[in-house]
Amino acid sequence: MHDGLNQLVTATVLFLPRLAVSIATFLGFWVAAAVLQAVVARVGGRSYLGDDVRRLIQRVLNVGVLTFGAVTALGFALRDILANVVAGTLILIYRPFHRHDRVSVAGFEGTVSDIDLRYTTLQTEGKRILIPNSTLFTNAISVVEGAA
Repeated sequence: MHDGLNQLVTATVLFLPRLAVSIATFLGFWVAAAVLQAVVARVGGRSYLGDDVRRLIQRVLNVGVLTFGAVTALGFALRDILANVVAGTLILIYRPFHRHDRVSVAGFEGTVSDIDLRYTTLQTEGKRILIPNSTLFTNAISVVEGAA
């Protein structure tokens, strides 16, 4: 239980900088949307645009910029998770190794006991090693098929 709590605290602390960057990114897009609305209001007031057309343009720009900002911010916050899921999907499709193969990757060695979308689990004598799939996808893997 204590190890699980320590891992949760460590994961939270490591996630906080990404969360801060994501929030700052979204706030930047929010400010940009407000500036664009002010520009449209000023230009629309000087031109022959009707109030309804000007408000429609402002709303479309606001929603578009904020949507793009939200997607960008989520990309920053979830980049590692998305990379692991994509790598896990490709590992499951291309099958460079299978369960019960003995593999060595990034300084870790063990028998593959499970492969899911986020992690590949290696079993060694007395411990399990969870390796993020993005690590498996970007590093050389040594495989001894059916060694277990």
